[in-house]
Amino acid sequence: MNDAVKYLLDEQHLPRFWYNINADLPVPLDPVLHPGTQQPITADELSVIFPRGVIEQEMSTEREIEIPEPVREVLRQWRPSPLYRARQLEKALNTPAKIFYKYEGVSPTGSHKANSAIAQAFYNKVEGVKRITTETGAGQWGSSLALAGSFFDLEILVYMVKVSYHQKPYRRAFMETFGAQCIASPSDTTESGRAILAEHPDSNGSLGVAISEAVELAAQRDDTKYALGSVLNHVLLHQSVIGLEAQKQMEMADAYPDMVIGCTGGGSNFAGIAFPFLGEQLRGGRKVELIAVEPSACPTLTKGTFAYDFGDTAHLTPLCKMYTLGSSFMPPGFHTGGLRYHGMAPQISHLAKLGYITPRSYNQLECFAAGIQFAKAEGIIPAPEANHAVRAAIAEAEQCRETGEAKTILFNLSGHGHFDMQAYIDYLGGKLQDITYAEDEIAMALAGLPSIG
Repeated sequence: MNDAVKYLLDEQHLPRFWYNINADLPVPLDPVLHPGTQQPITADELSVIFPRGVIEQEMSTEREIEIPEPVREVLRQWRPSPLYRARQLEKALNTPAKIFYKYEGVSPTGSHKANSAIAQAFYNKVEGVKRITTETGAGQWGSSLALAGSFFDLEILVYMVKVSYHQKPYRRAFMETFGAQCIASPSDTTESGRAILAEHPDSNGSLGVAISEAVELAAQRDDTKYALGSVLNHVLLHQSVIGLEAQKQMEMADAYPDMVIGCTGGGSNFAGIAFPFLGEQLRGGRKVELIAVEPSACPTLTKGTFAYDFGDTAHLTPLCKMYTLGSSFMPPGFHTGGLRYHGMAPQISHLAKLGYITPRSYNQLECFAAGIQFAKAEGIIPAPEANHAVRAAIAEAEQCRETGEAKTILFNLSGHGHFDMQAYIDYLGGKLQDITYAEDEIAMALAGLPSIG
């Protein structure tokens, strides 16, 4: 039985404003560049694929941006999400550390992704958009946008990375239940997809390829826009509700984190919980160690290069300054589909480069072992992506056991693993192996980085 302490806020504590870390950056972000001219991109140029409301947020430097009431009305169905004190896990680890986790698996789609999907669907609806195209890796984002499309009467077309399309049929069924169309990527429905298949007929796909397909279609029709589930500033902005709530809940617990931990693929859930705490630090508040955890098989922050790169494989997207493995890098088909992206959010990359964020990577076997250890103690089976944050939290708690330090650890349990049980079946059956990143493939991909004059 889970006797963890739950810290709950009522709906009156649902944040009224998103937090924008751009207002507190000690050094401004490098500009986003047009892929053709390599000049700073304009709002008009971005409007080909994004609605105006989203573009304004992407470029904003205001600290607080009001959350529209129609968005808050939907978020109230599951927000504020609970914060737990993991006493059973602390006991199992015999650690003096205090472990807290923010549980985002209470959303209708079982992950944090709905926080941004609802907002993006709203802004598209306001602008008169009829259809949204997008990509998804493990399926959490595609599921969330399918749900949001149903709420706001929008047609949703999802390009799902092919390896996940086959690994996670229940995620696909979830999307289709809410009326979305789900296509395995690379596909023969776009020029970029056909080009990949011509060169690699058996390609498992990647988020970079799926983005190319979704962006290509969005640019072809005036009634269609594109939505991204991570990486960009406005997505990280929408996820800040996680950390804003956690700050109030930690006050209820009469505690403050010494470290904040999140898994990182594109960066949305990590930024969501970490940025409000980092913003407080940047304004003169208490220092917090921020640990961004990624898979060793796709080590963007730990092994990537900080440079301008495309966000997609076909080079249709703007150029962002970020840590990258190269836009042509095809990650192996390991089970943490949401963490298989070649680049990292520019804001996270920028702050990591400045030394405010500590990156860390783990292999998948130790992450699944940590997830099962957590589940046995706390009663929640984490998503494979979230297992990386669990692994880091356990490692920090074990370190406290060795040193005797009673640190306070906060991590984001970004989603549950109920749609990912095949991954656990494979792990328990001894079918999973640790996959090291392909150094030669990354070197080739990085060799193709654009030359910015």
